[in-house]
Amino acid sequence: MESLISLTNISKAYRLGNQQIQALVNVSLTIGRGEFVAIMGPSGSGKSTMMNILGCLDKPTSGDYHLEGYRISKAHDDELAIVRNRKIGFVFQSFNLLARTSAVENVELPMLYAGVSSHERRRLAIEALHAVGLGNRLANKPNELSGGQQQRVSIARALVNNPVILMADEPTGALDTKTSAEIMSIFQDLNDAGKTIILVTHESDIASYARRVIRFRDGRIIADEPVAGRRTAEKVME
Repeated sequence: MESLISLTNISKAYRLGNQQIQALVNVSLTIGRGEFVAIMGPSGSGKSTMMNILGCLDKPTSGDYHLEGYRISKAHDDELAIVRNRKIGFVFQSFNLLARTSAVENVELPMLYAGVSSHERRRLAIEALHAVGLGNRLANKPNELSGGQQQRVSIARALVNNPVILMADEPTGALDTKTSAEIMSIFQDLNDAGKTIILVTHESDIASYARRVIRFRDGRIIADEPVAGRRTAEKVME
């Protein structure tokens, strides 16, 4: 499998008053193109810090991070912003949709920042919403959509620039069990089509939709293993 992400001895420390908090300690791992990886761990384990570094939202204190061969760990902030926009799509627990804006306009936003023409933005946004089953909800605003539908809009928005990686931070945390299964089915379909997905969750049943689970504790990886008995939405809904 072709390597997409390579981390070598990544550490991250924060200052809290006179204290130094070590969030990550010498973490090394490789993620291949087309993998579906779940990152797990209790609160304070370092999983959110790892997500922020992988998503180019933060930089490590030390160590090397390469994404598609590009040395992210030494990139400047403006370079990181370009990488985030072009190579990474984000899905969050809270959806992060603009309340007074239609579904299709919400999905268009990343392309607006990328300088895509208005005609092309609309075409690609509609295509992305159809891909997540919301082709009949283009004009609806977030308050006119269910939680599951809002998360589908956020997935469409994350996909619209055709990112290299889709990063999902607790994407089912605000959803019921049935809707969570439907959202995880979308992620599995995207992964089956070749998209690399990195999912942060504290729920073992959600992690079991992935193909590989990396567990953190005290800033270190304590387990990295394939998922045994992988769940699918079909199994859940039976």
